[in-house]
Amino acid sequence: MNKMVDTHCHLYDEQYDLDRELVVQRALEAGVDKIYMPNIDDNSIIPMLKVEQKFPHVCHAMMGLHPCYVQEKYIEQLGAIEAQLSRRDYCAIGEIGIDLYWKQDNLRQQQEVFRVQVQWAKELRKPIIIHARESLSHILEIVESENDDNLTGIFHCFGGNNDEADRIEQLGGFKLGIGGVLTFKNSNLAHVLKKVDLPRLVLETDGPYLAPTPYRGKRNEPGYVKLIASCLAEIYGTTADEVARITSANADSIYKPVLSAP
Repeated sequence: MNKMVDTHCHLYDEQYDLDRELVVQRALEAGVDKIYMPNIDDNSIIPMLKVEQKFPHVCHAMMGLHPCYVQEKYIEQLGAIEAQLSRRDYCAIGEIGIDLYWKQDNLRQQQEVFRVQVQWAKELRKPIIIHARESLSHILEIVESENDDNLTGIFHCFGGNNDEADRIEQLGGFKLGIGGVLTFKNSNLAHVLKKVDLPRLVLETDGPYLAPTPYRGKRNEPGYVKLIASCLAEIYGTTADEVARITSANADSIYKPVLSAP
């Protein structure tokens, strides 16, 4: 089977501390040869880089400030992220965006933090990995206003409708991240994807969260992208191997070049 890419996994999370090597081994056995790790805040940087250093040919670190971790002193938080970006090369700016599910009273701050990081990405010519929970309209407004030939990325855990998928397509340089939600019985995502071309998708887990059926409610891990590939194969009337080939090429087109840890 063609190799697969997990475009979004928090492999440095403490939920993996007891068996991280086994998790990576299972991923490799399942055909996953690249795992991209989004940063959360200044506290997650060291654990993330340690994982990258331990698995330098498999795990690749991003750098960004997650919207759920935007605090009162967000200017200082952004300073810490910017300092990291000046120290070394990262494969992407992420995970960044707006989250209105958990907190809504700091929307202005989240918007500002998101826009600043989008502008960094354009300057550095790095893709952005977008977190958009209950906030896709706000996200699209900013991305559309900032969009140019230097802006590319992934709408992580895409859960929008076909109109929103069309707006993302019009941006030109973005893919839709598809993970475990696709397999949930109450998900409308499969219906939406029937009108979205496969070359616009990438695979992801968001591990340790959002494990696909039949593991829903348990810890997610990179090897489970194989289940997402099989589900997409059914939707598009093709093989899981073909899904793996196309989505891996899509991922490589976003994360280029793939850099090993320094």
